[in-house]
Amino acid sequence: MIPPKAFCSVTSLTKGGDERKTEMNKSRGNTDPVMLKRQGLIFNWHHLPYNPKLVERAKTLRKNMTKAEQKLWYEFLRTFRCRFHRQRPIDNFIVDFYCPSIGLVVELDGGQHYTKEGMAKDRERTVILKGHGVTVLRFANDEVLKDFDRVCMAIEERARAVLDSGD
Repeated sequence: MIPPKAFCSVTSLTKGGDERKTEMNKSRGNTDPVMLKRQGLIFNWHHLPYNPKLVERAKTLRKNMTKAEQKLWYEFLRTFRCRFHRQRPIDNFIVDFYCPSIGLVVELDGGQHYTKEGMAKDRERTVILKGHGVTVLRFANDEVLKDFDRVCMAIEERARAVLDSGD
């Protein structure tokens, strides 16, 4: 487990791009509101850009989680020291779990992700998300269901690495 300490507080991005930006938000990618608006994304300096057309779909997905998502959420992430969001729109995607304070996205992949097309889409998605300054951890649904402790440990280790480095 991650040792107790005061962490996971989030300070919002600042418009001027000055030193008041938090350490966690230094590398959030392109924050040009005009360009983001042209792409149909909303950005207000307090969160990552997102497509507002995905909000209703995200709500539906929250209500209809897969068994692996339910297990990870209810048995681990819901009470994790850093707050995670479920089914969060970022850019033109809906990520399974997102923790803004440590810049971490956790994706759970079903069978469709292991086709040639699925893997190509996931690579592209990961590159775009990394461009917003987040780290993406991917696990197969079966990993969550059959090797839950290892999945939880990997998430904890990533959180510890971010917190220890001050990023």
